Amino acid sequence: MIEWAPIVLTFKLAAVVCGVLLVIGIPIAWWLSFTKWRWKFMVESVVALPLVLPPTVLGFYLLVALGSNSPIGRWYRDIFGHGLPFTFAGLAIASVIYSLPFMVQPMAAAFAQVDRSLINASSILGASRSRTFFRIVLPLSLGGVVTGIVLSFAHTLGEFGVVLMVGGNIPGATETISIAIYDNVQALNYSAANHMAMLLLAFAFVALSLTYALNRRVWAVWPLHR
Repeated sequence: MIEWAPIVLTFKLAAVVCGVLLVIGIPIAWWLSFTKWRWKFMVESVVALPLVLPPTVLGFYLLVALGSNSPIGRWYRDIFGHGLPFTFAGLAIASVIYSLPFMVQPMAAAFAQVDRSLINASSILGASRSRTFFRIVLPLSLGGVVTGIVLSFAHTLGEFGVVLMVGGNIPGATETISIAIYDNVQALNYSAANHMAMLLLAFAFVALSLTYALNRRVWAVWPLHR
């Protein structure tokens, strides 16, 4: 029988993380695509760090950074009366950092492919940067934006190491699908573990299929409208 509490919690977490990443990821991706700062590679390295850093290492340092002895942890505890580790809020913050490159990199690549002459023409005609972005850059980068959303959402669904380090395993609060699968395997309840694993597998396949189909349609149709 499927345990629905971890599933609902995981999809809630993925939705929150995607929303936050979309807000902070677009400005970062825009800056990385258009800045000429010579030290840009340092920022790119920081953004991409979660891709190569072991999740347990990242989770450990996030646990320390969000703990009661850190400025962020003390500030949060003074306001809300409890710490960030082993809470949904702490888990969301850790997941945002862990999934950041999956949102930023596809969008930055898409922004970088936009024809600069269109942007320059918009500026010459008096359009503001924000108007240029929403009327020209964003529509032309739709494939990259959708890819970033899908990848970060799917990546959050499958998190394990960072979730375990920062959120622990609290039913109804921080127990995600991946943690529930691990617990069921440890308890030799392979049937329940299989049901949840199949759910993640099916979602990942559908999400990636839709992403590739959309990107193929966007880039196949767009040249006809130039």
